[in-house]
Amino acid sequence: MLTVKCFARYRALLGFSDLALPAVPTLGDLLADPRFADLPKDALLAVNQAFADRSTPLTDGDEVAFMPPVSGG
Repeated sequence: MLTVKCFARYRALLGFSDLALPAVPTLGDLLADPRFADLPKDALLAVNQAFADRSTPLTDGDEVAFMPPVSGG
């Protein structure tokens, strides 16, 4: 199983803060799930607390996080 976490405005956008899903081969495969169709293309993606891209492999027990981009000034 994978644990998927949403942070900040993505919680309301996707309708959950934590979700458990069966493992899939890559982060891109996970993002193909219709539950993530509303996730913006500029979302920051992380696997096991390290930034990741869609080609990142996933294994059972991984934690995936979706975070909005952050800016400061």
